[in-house]
Amino acid sequence: MSDVPYPPARQLSVGEVLDLTFHIYRVTVIRCLLLAGFGVIVGQLANFYNVFTHRTPLAGTPAWDQLVAQMRDPTMWGLYVIGAVLTAIFYAAVLLRQSAIISDGAVGSEVGTALRRLPALIGLGILIGLCALLCVLPTLITSGAARALLALVALVALCYGSVAVSCSPTVLLIEDKGPAASLARSGRLTTGNFWRLSVIYTVALIVLLVLYLVSAAVAGFLAGVLGRGDLAMVTAFAEVVGVALGALVTPFYGALALAVLADLKVRKEGADLEQRISATA
Repeated sequence: MSDVPYPPARQLSVGEVLDLTFHIYRVTVIRCLLLAGFGVIVGQLANFYNVFTHRTPLAGTPAWDQLVAQMRDPTMWGLYVIGAVLTAIFYAAVLLRQSAIISDGAVGSEVGTALRRLPALIGLGILIGLCALLCVLPTLITSGAARALLALVALVALCYGSVAVSCSPTVLLIEDKGPAASLARSGRLTTGNFWRLSVIYTVALIVLLVLYLVSAAVAGFLAGVLGRGDLAMVTAFAEVVGVALGALVTPFYGALALAVLADLKVRKEGADLEQRISATA
């Protein structure tokens, strides 16, 4: 039985939301490593293609003409699309498994559920992209001082919109809602919590950046020592470390999404009252 206090019994402070995130992460990370690892690997298909065809890895800094040549390769575009779709499936499966673990649900059918929800996820991505385009469209069709002013307005709108839609993928997967309904529900839950959520997301981002920087420094040192100047070996080592690090970090995103959604539901819908009533019944 899971010992994660989920959903929380009361409204949480910013620090408590982050504590719940780390608690969910610790409880679920081991059982999600395989799914997360597959998600990272399929997301690197284009990089692997470059390595195996002896091209300049995308993880490096290729010259402009090399980059253009890669973009003209239809195989690259196909690998990007396939990788993005498969990554979305496995990342969704990680979130679904974490939700099942902390709620003592059945584990094992997450990939199938993610596949079933894939069209809705794609639809949600299209809707979010269209909303972002509407924010920047006035900037693209104006010029001069008006463009500068509209660019500032677009930046503010994008920042606010990013927070407003941040819960929509989690709602879509956990509550099995459609794209439009997920966007609307995310907007309702996040209304009035912009600054609070911004602080939570910023602190989480700083934690991830520190982890990435430290890991990259260690990996670079080990690659230089073990690779002994062999570019192919150094590149391969970097790819392996990248996959391992991605597999460890991916469940953190899911844990954060679940913690934020649970706290917002308590704040907006009184989920804590429902939990107390059911506990005393």
